[in-house]
Amino acid sequence: MIAICIALLAIGVARAETSSPAAMDAARSLAVTLKVADQYKSLLPGILLRLRPTLSQDRPEIERDFDAAMPAILEANQSKYSTSMIEGAAALYAKIFSTDELRAIDAFYRSPAGQKYIEKSHELSEINQKVSDEISREAADEMKERITQSLREKGHKL
Repeated sequence: MIAICIALLAIGVARAETSSPAAMDAARSLAVTLKVADQYKSLLPGILLRLRPTLSQDRPEIERDFDAAMPAILEANQSKYSTSMIEGAAALYAKIFSTDELRAIDAFYRSPAGQKYIEKSHELSEINQKVSDEISREAADEMKERITQSLREKGHKL
């Protein structure tokens, strides 16, 4: 997820210059509607927690100071990078969609159904991942059985 955010920033900011002002305005509106900044903000604690072992070196005194510094660092970075995330996402959206398409997508996500979709999207992603994992396991088991049977029919001992 972090890599996607970084790529989004790098690609989006570089391409912002090629989109029309109207497309960028529509794309920014969509990025705000989609709560891109909030999605980024939710990643920050994980980023910091992954840094903790490296920086603290399993030293309790550093861990305490690290933990104490986390809220201020999170606050500073949330506001600092939220605008960048919106601009990066907007540039990407404006590159892919026309101004009219952006407005239509934004209108959907501002609707009650769109807002519910945004609200439930994380839960849906988790459920879809679980379903996908289960189906993949079943498919792997079935394919393994068929390949094993085929190989045994060819005289291989497995």
